[in-house]
Amino acid sequence: MSQPSTTAESTQATRPVGAVDRYFKITERGSTVGTEIRGGLVTFFTMSYIIVLNPLIIGTVQDGTGSFLGGGDAPNIGMIAATTALVAGVLSILMGVIAKFPLALAAGLGLNAVVAYSIATLPGVTWADAMGLVVLEGLIILVLVLTGFREAVFKAVPIELKTAISVGIGLFIAFIGVVDAGFVRIPFSQATPVELGIDGSLSGWPILVFVVGLLVAIVLMTRKVKGAILIAIVTGTVLAVIIEAVAKVGTQTNELGEYVNPTGWKLNSPAIPDSLVATPDFGLLGQFSLLGSIDKIGLVAMFLLVFSILLADFFDTMGTMVAVGGEAGLLDKEGNPPSTKQILVVDSIGAVAGGAASVSSNTSYIESAAGVGDGARTGLASVVTGVGFLLATFLAPVVDMVPFEAATPALVVVGFLMVMQVSGIDWKNYEVAIPAFLTMVLMPFTFSITAGIGAGFVTYVVLQVAVGKARRVHPLMWLAAVLFVAYFALDPIRALLGV
Repeated sequence: MSQPSTTAESTQATRPVGAVDRYFKITERGSTVGTEIRGGLVTFFTMSYIIVLNPLIIGTVQDGTGSFLGGGDAPNIGMIAATTALVAGVLSILMGVIAKFPLALAAGLGLNAVVAYSIATLPGVTWADAMGLVVLEGLIILVLVLTGFREAVFKAVPIELKTAISVGIGLFIAFIGVVDAGFVRIPFSQATPVELGIDGSLSGWPILVFVVGLLVAIVLMTRKVKGAILIAIVTGTVLAVIIEAVAKVGTQTNELGEYVNPTGWKLNSPAIPDSLVATPDFGLLGQFSLLGSIDKIGLVAMFLLVFSILLADFFDTMGTMVAVGGEAGLLDKEGNPPSTKQILVVDSIGAVAGGAASVSSNTSYIESAAGVGDGARTGLASVVTGVGFLLATFLAPVVDMVPFEAATPALVVVGFLMVMQVSGIDWKNYEVAIPAFLTMVLMPFTFSITAGIGAGFVTYVVLQVAVGKARRVHPLMWLAAVLFVAYFALDPIRALLGV
């Protein structure tokens, strides 16, 4: 039985390696060009929802002067969608080429909501002012990376907490998957925080698409079929298109954004488009004012807003690259991924680019783990994802065919794969086990990676002090814990300062 394996290994070792293979270290990391392309496509289809969702978040809110993003008294959804895809495509390619890591970027969910609802709507503040704060935050983070500070903070985190971050994100993205698919929902009665489907029942054709896609992915993965996740997404999409053509299900909300159809599709209706190509409008590029908000909200308020965005951006990326690197088997014994500084530099540039293009801060996406779960191990996958986004600026109708319900099974499956790392935590050592536990559970419970990381950091420092081991805590962990305490108490601090 051992001879065929030896022969296969010998063939693998002696096969010709091209320039692309050498540059991205494809063979070195045990992958192939085909696997990287497939993994990149899986990541693209798993996170392509942002092309539709980002415009709905930042494009439908009027700023402090009553204008919509892009100007005018009506939403500019098409313009925002095209620019969202453009920036995501360029940054994902940049990550692949520079960091050679299977991590894609796009407009950050959560961060875009903060910009839309907490900054742009302030009296007198324009969208250009709000995006200027995003650019400023990105520039500060970039300086922290170039000086080595951000990487130093990352490396100061104990390995157990890094593992907990990865596991927590696994739980988080699995929760995102079931919620986005409508498999789990907030009940109308609000008697419980969440419930299964509608009133405890799995009603509607879209739920069937999710369940079928999930079962296809699980069965194929169990049988070790290559491309299992991508096959599941395609299968779900085809099934969804057929169902919509026959049953005319429709979306959950109407044109006014009113929730009228609980058993409909969550975001987009999976119909075959009349045209495969649409001309993009990139008119948002450069519509920002770096310091325009100072005169309208004051220097102190501006600082607090930038701080809140910065801290979330700072630690979200740390958790994401650990989780993706762990799933890919690319972390060293200290839990650090290769090319950490390059990853952080590109991610910081993403914040600047997102603000400068007026589509909100771009950040590394945990959905990249879906492509890694399907075999991606190198930056070539990120390049493929980026090309997918660039094509989507023209092929938006094709991307719009893939509903949430067909893409989200990938998140559930990858969540399972990431949670498997939980065995790397010493659960009998309460000093690290309790902070690790809080890190893991608070990510899905608060719907925030940053909140989970912050709770773990603060608890870890408190416990080390309580057991007389304060000297063992890295100075940067002390600093991070103090900053997180300030982050959690941001509203009381604002009230105290009167801003």
